[in-house]
Amino acid sequence: MTLHPLAWYWPLLGGVMIGTAAGAYLVLAGRIAGVSGLLAKTLGLSEGDGRGIAALFLAGLAVASGLALQIKPIPLPPLSVNGAMELVAAGLLVGYGTRLGAGCTSGHGVCGLSRASPRSMVATLVFMLMGMATVALMRMVTGGAP
Repeated sequence: MTLHPLAWYWPLLGGVMIGTAAGAYLVLAGRIAGVSGLLAKTLGLSEGDGRGIAALFLAGLAVASGLALQIKPIPLPPLSVNGAMELVAAGLLVGYGTRLGAGCTSGHGVCGLSRASPRSMVATLVFMLMGMATVALMRMVTGGAP
């Protein structure tokens, strides 16, 4: 597969947008832009103020994703009923893990690392190692690439 000479452009643009949004949320709301925490706040699962701004931030993520797909469409695989059930189960497990680990990849990996938080450095290292271990295990079980 040959990559376009400007293939680096889209990930760079995405990174700039994520960093800008996380920084703006910190400055404007005084809070860390951890998506799992924002979702919990929006759903009323966590204490404190800011439910409206959390919902707006999440809506902005959805709108920006939709716009990005309009600008740069990517092929998405078809989704079967079993696939949908797997996604729901995976989402619940990830949600449980983010509550257990007091944050998610956006809170720890993006915001925490940029603030040089030792707790976030450890959490991100664990995320990455577990992701690598999961891929290795899936390749062993399925006999190839997942």
